[in-house]
Amino acid sequence: MNKIFSASTLLLLIGTCLLSSCGKTPPPNPNQTKVEELKPVNPHPEGSYEHFKFENYPFTTRNWKDNNLLTKANPLNTNVRLDLSKQRGFLMVGNQVAMDYRISSGRSTHPTPTGDFKILEKTKDKRSNLYGKIYDAEENLIHSDADTRIDEIPEGGTFVGAGMAYWMRLTHFGIGMHQGEVDHRYASHGCIRSHPDAVPIVFSKVKVGTPVSIVP
Repeated sequence: MNKIFSASTLLLLIGTCLLSSCGKTPPPNPNQTKVEELKPVNPHPEGSYEHFKFENYPFTTRNWKDNNLLTKANPLNTNVRLDLSKQRGFLMVGNQVAMDYRISSGRSTHPTPTGDFKILEKTKDKRSNLYGKIYDAEENLIHSDADTRIDEIPEGGTFVGAGMAYWMRLTHFGIGMHQGEVDHRYASHGCIRSHPDAVPIVFSKVKVGTPVSIVP
């Protein structure tokens, strides 16, 4: 009786296994939480330049500073480099990077010129006399990206030039570095918008005559 029962039980188990596709990998459960892939571990010392550039560089809007080198930076030993393809600015002490910061250069219709320049003028508080906003006589905004050479100011209306704090002129035709939004690449009218937290430092570490190089 026991042997017969055992054989019957074995056959029943085999049949059940075949009917239920025993041994096959079950289909994925759509409700099962997916395990995220592990991100690569940054092998560089935290705070180092290599650590900063390891992930999402150069597209990050964050800045990096070498605080020790910045303390040595002054208008007599600095220069500025601007990389348009990376949309990054570099405050240099000699050939060493003291600060790496986000910029936004000219859009396709207003490209930023490349080459070697020198700072021609420094003005902490400045507004554009070409680009800005136009309001009507009732102070309603009617043009948020106005060009005074093209757009007319209505009777009784006003033009408010775009803010360009920490202005550092590079050309005699209106190109310079200044504080501005840097969330979008190639967004300016040709100037070099510099990160709001970085440009006051750059402004304080350069002088009229400081070399500025702009590469494509």
